[in-house]
Amino acid sequence: MTALSLKAHFDGQHITLDEPYELQPGTPVTVIVTPTQLDLEKADWADASAAGLARAYSDDEPEYTIGDVKS
Repeated sequence: MTALSLKAHFDGQHITLDEPYELQPGTPVTVIVTPTQLDLEKADWADASAAGLARAYSDDEPEYTIGDVKS
């Protein structure tokens, strides 16, 4: 059998194919979990935050101690 890709989703209990496809009992399958749109957006925000912090704090930024903090 040639490998193929089938779309499916998890309904909370079972992995269900999105389109009907005839599989014989015992057919080996590989499940790959893909990121959701929300996961991708979180990664984008994390990257943007890291870039902002990198711009705010350079490599030659002085180290501040608790004694440097004034109330």
